Amino acid sequence: MVWFWFFSYVTVLIGLSAYSMHRIGIVCLYLKHSRKKPVPQSEFEELPVVTVQLPVFNERHVVKRLLNSVSKLDYPKEKLHIQMLDDSTDDTAAIAEEACRELSERGFDVEFIHRTNRVGFKAGALEHGMKTAKGDFIFILDADFVPSPDVLMKMIHHFTDEKVGLIQTRWGHLNRTFNLLTRVQAMFLDGHLELEQTARNRSGRFFTFNGTAGIWRKSCIVDAGGWEHDTLTEDMDLSYRAQLKGWRFIFLNDVETPAELPVDMNGFKNQQHRWTKGSIQVCKKVLPAIWRSDIPLYVKLEATAHLTANYAYLLLFLLLFLIFPNQKMQPDMPAVLQQLIYLPIMFFGMSSILFFYVTSQKALRPDNWWKELKYLPLLVALGIGMSVNNAKAVLEALFNRQSGFVRTPKYGVGESKGECTAKKRTGSYKAIKSITPAVEFLFGLFFLFVVADALRTNNLVSFILLLPFPIGFLYTALASFSGSLVESRAKGSASH
Repeated sequence: MVWFWFFSYVTVLIGLSAYSMHRIGIVCLYLKHSRKKPVPQSEFEELPVVTVQLPVFNERHVVKRLLNSVSKLDYPKEKLHIQMLDDSTDDTAAIAEEACRELSERGFDVEFIHRTNRVGFKAGALEHGMKTAKGDFIFILDADFVPSPDVLMKMIHHFTDEKVGLIQTRWGHLNRTFNLLTRVQAMFLDGHLELEQTARNRSGRFFTFNGTAGIWRKSCIVDAGGWEHDTLTEDMDLSYRAQLKGWRFIFLNDVETPAELPVDMNGFKNQQHRWTKGSIQVCKKVLPAIWRSDIPLYVKLEATAHLTANYAYLLLFLLLFLIFPNQKMQPDMPAVLQQLIYLPIMFFGMSSILFFYVTSQKALRPDNWWKELKYLPLLVALGIGMSVNNAKAVLEALFNRQSGFVRTPKYGVGESKGECTAKKRTGSYKAIKSITPAVEFLFGLFFLFVVADALRTNNLVSFILLLPFPIGFLYTALASFSGSLVESRAKGSASH
């Protein structure tokens, strides 16, 4: 049994280290290719018509802000077609329709489309809107995004190259400093949006649309088979299908389109669950086609690493059950040999995280990047704390358990925290609850015992390395319980 626990532990660590090495590879690609700024080969003599699609579901707090920002786009009115694709079941529909009417009176070409069902969820709404979209190019914005006025003009001329099917901008964060959770989320996303997206796009690897803040060529969507809704990440699905057809994508990392981050743990968990499950669904769907294609081997390998990356959550979940037995039962081998096995694995794991997120912060905040590093320990802890939530999502995708597209509640950040909290306490928008926080809490208590035992036995290395585990699990669990308590009180107040 000692050797069983040892080999299981080392095997899982090797698997996690492989994904860590891939993360280091992404940073190297970024450093090598980041200076290759895309430049339009020419400019349109006459600007084309652009349809701005705004898929919305129950977004009463942000829908007016969205339409207001779209109305400020520095693009000729006669070349702009706005589609409000509203699937709402609350008063968002009335708010959106009234705002659309006001824009129409100001001379904008606005189409309000309200579906009475959510067939296909967001992908279904986009597919439905395609039927009446007037533009040859489709600019998609989620409800919580606030584009800058010049964003279209910075993007549109790249389409003079007829092989270009998508232009994607980098997300910014409207509420980065709102609370501790939003600060850590911002760091997570900065790593993906600045490093991964830039590295993949400019090195000739597969690159994916982020679901919003990008423009599609309509003919590219059609050629790739259109929007399909058999996965929860329709953006990733369409991206791979389009690139397998030979379309080129461009990522403009210097063009920022800001959006709102989830301000509470339950909303963040729902978002991560959807993204994780959807990516595994896409992996199952498109990976065989990638390997059957005639694209270069290095592109296939990177696409495989990208699409399977969330399987690391299963490995991390398995690790939770292997740490303590391995700590208590070591095989009979020289200590030097054990260190030769463990140290390289630990090095790749720790160094990849530090290398990855320090590089992203230095790229985006060259003058004060070091100020963000104090949140790095909590980022590591939160990544561990999310392992139960995200491992559950991976398993649901593997075993084809169907679930709906769960929206992430947004509250129109820009006002004070007090006003945001008041909106949350209305009980109008609630994140989906599960037993996951209880499981996380139990893991938190277990790893409190594990780190205490390491301290008791003077195993300081294990104590330091394992400290993020109880912190991460207790943080995610208690933050979830706190959010649920606020919602329960709101429900109780409403019932009276």
